[in-house]
Amino acid sequence: MKRERRVFIEKNFILVFRAYGRAHLPEKAIELFCRMVDEFQCRRTVRSFNSVLNVVIQEGLFHRALEFYDCVVGGKTSISPNVLSFNLIIKAMCKLGLVDRAIEVFREMPAQKCEPDVFTYCTLMDGLCKEDRIDEAVLLLDEMQIEGCFPMSVTFNVLINGWCKKGNMARVTKLVDNMFLKGCVPNEVTYNTIINGLCLKGKLDKAVSLLERMVASKCVPNDVTYGTLINGLVKQGRYVDGVCLLSSLEERGHHGNGYVYSALVSGLFKEGKSEEAMGLWKKMAEKGCQPNVVVYSALTNGLCREGKLDEAKEILCEMVNKGCTPNAFTYSSLIKGFFKTGNNQKAIQLWKEMAQNHCMPNEICYSVLINSLCEDGKLREALMVWTHMLGHGIRPDVVAYSSMIHGLCNAGSVELGLKLFNEMLCQESNSKPDIVTYNVLLRVLCKQNSISRAIDLLNSMLDQGCDPDLFTCNIFLSTLSEKLNPPQDGREFLDELVVRLHKWQRIVGAAKIIEVMLQKFLPPKASTWERVIPELCKSKKVRAIIDQCWNSLFLIS
Repeated sequence: MKRERRVFIEKNFILVFRAYGRAHLPEKAIELFCRMVDEFQCRRTVRSFNSVLNVVIQEGLFHRALEFYDCVVGGKTSISPNVLSFNLIIKAMCKLGLVDRAIEVFREMPAQKCEPDVFTYCTLMDGLCKEDRIDEAVLLLDEMQIEGCFPMSVTFNVLINGWCKKGNMARVTKLVDNMFLKGCVPNEVTYNTIINGLCLKGKLDKAVSLLERMVASKCVPNDVTYGTLINGLVKQGRYVDGVCLLSSLEERGHHGNGYVYSALVSGLFKEGKSEEAMGLWKKMAEKGCQPNVVVYSALTNGLCREGKLDEAKEILCEMVNKGCTPNAFTYSSLIKGFFKTGNNQKAIQLWKEMAQNHCMPNEICYSVLINSLCEDGKLREALMVWTHMLGHGIRPDVVAYSSMIHGLCNAGSVELGLKLFNEMLCQESNSKPDIVTYNVLLRVLCKQNSISRAIDLLNSMLDQGCDPDLFTCNIFLSTLSEKLNPPQDGREFLDELVVRLHKWQRIVGAAKIIEVMLQKFLPPKASTWERVIPELCKSKKVRAIIDQCWNSLFLIS
């Protein structure tokens, strides 16, 4: 066109910019925009500017978008931004977390003779909600209506999503009422968001009721709706209800995805319903739903839990033959299973096979291997694996740390175990000591007659927010009865623990120790009962216990 000396119009360039966007070449779009006037004698307007700005933002280059905006709007060009320009740049700022700067730009719009539209408000509300500034977002809803800009369903959806993530379902209800008052009808996104919020709060029955209302409102539930509900039911251990919901989904012409099937298969195995899990697996194949690595891993893990290692190995082989690459979780389930059944050789062989298949072991794989080697008394080999893990930049998790500490203590290297424990205290949350770690050290210290050190460690444990369990109580009860002269029954000791936990409002922990005391025929003092009983008998807690009892009776019958 240039050789033929044809006249270039802006529309041609906009088509090229869009093509650059589809090809993921934002810099080429910017370069061509800069050449439009001097090289092609084509006047640039806000339309071509917005087209390029959109290409850059679609690529996620938000900082570059701000640079380009400032260069064009603040430069020598005669281009003035319109409402779309402002919407795009506010979006980029919100994505970068620069919400206050986005608000400043939003406030400057009237001075530029640009009135914000519903998308401007929605973008800014979304940015505020993601920064946990939901109250400010709600004020914007009021402001936009005062300014004569009427909200749409998408506007309310942004705020509903914000309150659902906060778990404030009362505010969600008010927003839905407001939504109807403004003539906005809830859509699929609205229902899916609220259903997800109810599932997060554990209100599954209400979520299922809302699904029925959704269908009655001629709103079609999709895979997201069913997936959210099924995952919620699985988390509450209601696997059978999840399977029923999956059947309902399929009756409506939908199909469960890999994540739905994996959650149900895994859940059924955990419930000991292996036949139902295998039935679901076969049903999935019959429906033509191709299993992914998540489903295969769930099935492999379930079979390993049942001790069916040969069947699990067959699934692994089938998985590979069908071109589905096993991940670290798949291998770790099998390695753990073989170690548990004493087939150490097969476990080590699988570890080597994993390396041959270029599957990088993660912290779970290393934890399984270290734990199994330590339990087998092979501390030297466990230390070699530990060194290998650290050399590959993988941080040990709490299981790996606890296993190594256990192995060191069993080998008599208690001080090295304590040194590793002190290292744990400085780590991130997934590597912090848990009750298992503390129990390992408390047991060995008490065995060595280092009772004062054990008490210090127990105090440190309580300060870290970790409550004692049955094993902790048993460790100290045995020590007080066997190591002290005269022997003590431990009643005073446990009673004091209950009082301390109650003082810190850790009522569940206090209740567990009382349960241990009653099992051991060591009743708490009357004063302790007076403190703890009112907390345990609060109406909501009593109702929860009654519900639990009814559930137990229902399951028994």
